[in-house]
Amino acid sequence: MPQSPETLDHLRRARDLMDRDYALPLDVPAMATKAMMSTAHFSKEFAAAYGETPYGYLVTRRVERAMALLRDGSDVPEACLAVGFSSPRSFSSMFTRLAGETPSSYRERPHDESEELPSCITAVLARPTPFCTR
Repeated sequence: MPQSPETLDHLRRARDLMDRDYALPLDVPAMATKAMMSTAHFSKEFAAAYGETPYGYLVTRRVERAMALLRDGSDVPEACLAVGFSSPRSFSSMFTRLAGETPSSYRERPHDESEELPSCITAVLARPTPFCTR
């Protein structure tokens, strides 16, 4: 059954919160509150609409932002804290899972080919693989 425009609007509010405030300590209950839904209902509806869990979406956004910081020369601990991870170990684990390499190796390798492309294209090409629910 397709989701109603009202449901999608509520889900977008939560997704916008994650896109904007990804570095803040966000949890699924806070996101569900923003979407004006119960936690379980929000998680189910979000996954149906976006193909990944709310937590997966948030982690993917954080790693995506960390990738940009590392390409721009930030060191790994700085990028870790800047995107909202409190543990370097969990940051490294999630980064490696999504990007396919460690944050250090990603930072150290050349990214010249992406510098020649417009930033909107670089963002799409460098996007980490999300936590899919399918």
